[in-house]
Amino acid sequence: MAPPQAVSDAAEARRFLTGIGGGVRATFAADRTILSFEEYMALFLRDPRAQARSAAQYLRDAMDFHGTEELETPVGKVRRFRLFDCAFDRGEGVVAGQEEVQNAIYRQLCNFVRAGRVNKLLLLHGPNGSAKTSIVSALVRALEDYSRRPEGARYRFNWVFPSEKLVKGSIGFGAEGGGDGELESFAHLEGDAVDARIGCEMRDPPLFLVPRGERRRLLEEKTGASERGSGEGFVLSDYMAEGELCPRCRAVYAGLLARCNGDWLRVLRHVQVERFEVSRRYLQAAATVEPQLSVDADYRQIAADRSTAALPRELQNLALYEFAGALVAGNRGVVEYSDLLKRPLEAFKYLLGTSENAVVSPGPFVLQLDTVLLATSNEKHLSAFKEIPDFASFKGRIELVRVPYLRRHSVERRIYDVQLARAGTGKHVAPHATAVAATWAVLTRLKKPMGERYRGSVRAVVDELTPREKLDLYDAGRVPDRLTLAQARELRQTLPALWHESDSYPSYEGRAGASAREMKTVLYNAAQNPDHRCLTPLAVLEELSELVKDKSVYEFLQQDKVDGFHDHEEFVRTAEAGYLEVVDEEIRESMGLVSEKQYRELFGRYVQHVSAWVKGERLQNRVTGEFEKPDDDLMAETETIVMARGQDRREFRRAVIGSIGAWRLDHPEGELDCALIFPDLFRRLRDHYFDERKRVLHRYRENVLRYLGDEAAQLEDRDRRRVEETLAAMKTRFGYCEHCAKEAVLFLMKKRYSD
Repeated sequence: MAPPQAVSDAAEARRFLTGIGGGVRATFAADRTILSFEEYMALFLRDPRAQARSAAQYLRDAMDFHGTEELETPVGKVRRFRLFDCAFDRGEGVVAGQEEVQNAIYRQLCNFVRAGRVNKLLLLHGPNGSAKTSIVSALVRALEDYSRRPEGARYRFNWVFPSEKLVKGSIGFGAEGGGDGELESFAHLEGDAVDARIGCEMRDPPLFLVPRGERRRLLEEKTGASERGSGEGFVLSDYMAEGELCPRCRAVYAGLLARCNGDWLRVLRHVQVERFEVSRRYLQAAATVEPQLSVDADYRQIAADRSTAALPRELQNLALYEFAGALVAGNRGVVEYSDLLKRPLEAFKYLLGTSENAVVSPGPFVLQLDTVLLATSNEKHLSAFKEIPDFASFKGRIELVRVPYLRRHSVERRIYDVQLARAGTGKHVAPHATAVAATWAVLTRLKKPMGERYRGSVRAVVDELTPREKLDLYDAGRVPDRLTLAQARELRQTLPALWHESDSYPSYEGRAGASAREMKTVLYNAAQNPDHRCLTPLAVLEELSELVKDKSVYEFLQQDKVDGFHDHEEFVRTAEAGYLEVVDEEIRESMGLVSEKQYRELFGRYVQHVSAWVKGERLQNRVTGEFEKPDDDLMAETETIVMARGQDRREFRRAVIGSIGAWRLDHPEGELDCALIFPDLFRRLRDHYFDERKRVLHRYRENVLRYLGDEAAQLEDRDRRRVEETLAAMKTRFGYCEHCAKEAVLFLMKKRYSD
């Protein structure tokens, strides 16, 4: 006898397998994986538009399914498709930024839908490492997820031929006459009851089995198809309205129809409708074409490598072929041409006809396609491609979608944060390590503004922007402190034009610079630095200092310097200065030197007095209750801190009230948020209060050095406690660990408070 433990294990294994088996069976039935043609028609009539969608409509619906959100950016609102957050893959492969690219792809899909056919290839072009492949990958993985959901159910069909035990004659062909008109099906036969099952590599829609004229009338009636180009309602694609069966299915269909004496219902008995899911791994409605030298479709005769004994006798007299290749695998889905222009021109000239007419001709056959064609290329290959005589022919069949490097460092940082969180470094990642890397990377991508393109006073402002000022302007709309309120307002209004300034130029902003791929290498190298126990900003800065020394490796390092732009060595110091500013602020806040509430209240009182001054009103004294004139001393003291040098106080006060009025028009409800309306003035006020307490930090420096230098016992209890409280606040509030907190404090003291 088996021991009791073995019996118990076997019983548990059986329960486990039985439970899974029941779940799989229930899912199989719920997903309506196998249907007869009659069952499929009932499904079609319940939701005709879902089953009449073309590939472009299906991809557009997948983008819509995952939803959108409106993002506020310094250059205005932008729509982001949540699909690219990759929540369906737990954030794996998320595409940071690139909202303009997302919307360009969506617009083109809408154009395909309105036109009723995919008549162009979408070519995503940009510098190496700008997320072109990541964008396509996210789209395909979203399609895979969508196809597994009820909203994304799609169907193909197979030909099923039952065993001679069930049907007299030659496996479903031998019966003569028209029958009684009752529709029966062999779709649900199992195991030995089926002698042959022939699938369709093209995944032809089951509706293709309905004669074309009747099919068009059915589709127009049930979908309520609208006129093309109207932009309203459902648009019936050429593929669904006029498409035909693939050559092999046409041969089988014709053979069956002949043997059944034209009884169409008896032909449909052999149809098994099957749900399929999009899968790049298994080449189901998704395929990637790597650079190669052949047409991406092929054919071969079935009898060449398959036993004819398994096929119906009548089919043995037919020349049946099966089709293969990326275009076949990607039909009714997406085909990606990775690095398309790396191939010789002759290797993809067939795309001239395929992209425009949605057909491909392997050998003597013509295959109809319903596929969204996506391709990627770097800028060098595209530039070379534009020089050849054939480019004009291709241009009308290609839609170019530019994918530049990111120009907002807060968005760039997300790429590194996600990568490090998923791959790991073996070390604690200190605060701001990825921010330093992102700051330097984006600085390398910025171009000197073309001041001559602007008119009026803003021309000089734009022309004088430094790389750091342009970086802050792009990222958060932060204008230089040196500007007056009027100049700041005008610069913000000019920001969209500045952002798109070089779009029409071959050397556009975001074409050159450090790629995210290269910066990931910098971060991983910095993590291996033995001199730092964490991946710290200092380790990143050291790695960047080494990178800029060898200009022969990275082409962007060879750019000529223009008024501070493309000065990559200086950018390392710029990134360091930005890091010091943040650490300085965090340490001050950790020490509790100035609370934000204090200078919020001060600025709020200033606004009250200025408002009364502009209106000629009096304010009630909170102590005496008397109504008094606005406090000139309070206003003058505040203006000395926040106002740009040389600016007229009266104009400044009117500008402040004007800005508040404009803000209130856009925000009629809620409390007045001066920090939101005047971020630059608010920052100057805060910095002023911090500067007044520098002497406190100078004295504090000595205590920190003694504490971190193992002289904590020599400090007075009050001083030691304050250092410990500061380090603890840095850990809890900002995410430092013991080691990187000490490193940050020592670095700040060395750089800013060593005198």
